[in-house]
Amino acid sequence: MTAYQTQGIHHITAFVRSAQDNVDFYAGILGLRLVKKTINFDAPEVYHLYFGDQQGSPGTIITFFPWANSRRGRVGGGQVGVTTYVVPSGSFSFWQERLNKFNVPFEQTVRFGETFLQFEDRDGLKLELVERAAGKPSEWAFGGVPVDKAIKGFGGAILYSTAPDRTQHLLEHVMGLRKVGQEGLYARYASTADIGNIIDVPVQAVEPGVGGAGTVHHIAWRAIDDAEHARWRTHIEESGYHPTPIVDRQYFNALYFREAGGILFEIATDPPGFARDEEPDALGEQLKLPEWYEPKRAVIESLLPPIEVRVLEGDEK
Repeated sequence: MTAYQTQGIHHITAFVRSAQDNVDFYAGILGLRLVKKTINFDAPEVYHLYFGDQQGSPGTIITFFPWANSRRGRVGGGQVGVTTYVVPSGSFSFWQERLNKFNVPFEQTVRFGETFLQFEDRDGLKLELVERAAGKPSEWAFGGVPVDKAIKGFGGAILYSTAPDRTQHLLEHVMGLRKVGQEGLYARYASTADIGNIIDVPVQAVEPGVGGAGTVHHIAWRAIDDAEHARWRTHIEESGYHPTPIVDRQYFNALYFREAGGILFEIATDPPGFARDEEPDALGEQLKLPEWYEPKRAVIESLLPPIEVRVLEGDEK
């Protein structure tokens, strides 16, 4: 173990194709809140969309770069293989009915004594739901998803590694997660938070994946504040990795490094959060740009497809 311990997942970022399909799936079907509508700072003609709980709390945030004509990726080693969401105990029947209602095929599987509903979004991104009592209930209801059935946030993730022994060593001895078990094909690690805290790693190497729509770009881990974030950068470097400089992402500060199993890791600060430029009750309603892009707002808006958070047919009352 290490003196450094991340609380768990901060966010997960993935590639998709259609921005509106993305909103319809994650807000319309899964009932998450669109908490921020901004752009890819490196490619401003592309949205960067953030979905989470009512305030976009760390441990609930999934983000997307929708590239309309991007290639389809292949999920594999060097990626987050499956993103796990946690739902309230006793809500599985609701979610089974909901997935059926919107023609989302799913299957049940069991790991470490827990039952998971596994399915894919419209681009093939692999997702699963698990019931757990831990975790603060969501306060966000949308469409046909009431608060008592709503996704709380991440349950965790399955990491597909091309070098699982080295990825496991990193999780335990650099990131500070605790190994809590090994069963069959998987080893399980836990962080200190009550959501975004359970990481499963296949113990056999996974064939490398190919980036593109339907794959995860990176997984981000939590740092409490800027001071701890700076210490994490030193710690990562002293552990033999090559972190980037710290980057201002407006809603958190970030640093990145690629671990030995090929997965791109980020460490992100909990503050300042998504209410820094919008009122909490208006999150995600306006296109927010960093100040250096504001002079180009008209051009940027002309290049982005219109999107709307909408109640889907079948949920309309």
